[in-house]
Amino acid sequence: MKDITISGKSIKLEIIIWLCCLCASVLINIYAIIKYNNSWLELITQLHIVLLLSIVFYFITGIIRFGIYSIHKLYLRTKG
Repeated sequence: MKDITISGKSIKLEIIIWLCCLCASVLINIYAIIKYNNSWLELITQLHIVLLLSIVFYFITGIIRFGIYSIHKLYLRTKG
């Protein structure tokens, strides 16, 4: 059985993508706090929801990236 190795560059890229998803989740939380005029303490108390939302965003971006990769591979196969 073959071993699978993941390069450090790939790991760094995935961490950066997840951090962007986390930042988007925090910004959505801040927007909700401002819109509904809630306490800023919700930034801490709703952290588990923000982390879960960032994971959902990460999986959605993964699906989109896989779709783009697949379409790109199909395009190259039909072209060449």
